Amino acid sequence: MARVTVEDCLQQVDNQYDLVILAKERTLQLGVGDAPQVPVDNDKRTVLALREIAEKKVSVKELEESTIDRMRDHPDDAVEQEDFDSPDGDSFEDLYQGEVSKSGQAILPSKRSRKIPEPKAGSENEAIEADDDDLDDDIALDATPEKEATEDKA
Repeated sequence: MARVTVEDCLQQVDNQYDLVILAKERTLQLGVGDAPQVPVDNDKRTVLALREIAEKKVSVKELEESTIDRMRDHPDDAVEQEDFDSPDGDSFEDLYQGEVSKSGQAILPSKRSRKIPEPKAGSENEAIEADDDDLDDDIALDATPEKEATEDKA
């Protein structure tokens, strides 16, 4: 079959929505490594899945069961995951010296943290002298008008 059409596939599947779900399941199976049942002909996995459904190379019932099984929760998998995530032997608590949030998660320092440059020794003396000159000017300006105003009244 050179081209696959929806009509060809709908002869095997009841409706378009089921076709989409089943084709997706078969595409996932092909992606994981299942061997295609039809010649590849430089087609993508989705087209291969539709061609397999149209040519009855895969069982629609098996695809439905596979889809349902994949969607189910498997409690055995959850137990294994909990055992895997055990914090025993984690040295992060010992190494990390920063803050910890209320939930117990480490607050990592931001990459954008502001770095304040250290002042140079020569520029510190110049800054102090400039501040002293500004203070002297302010005091002289404040004192002059008051003295003149009090002298005029007397």
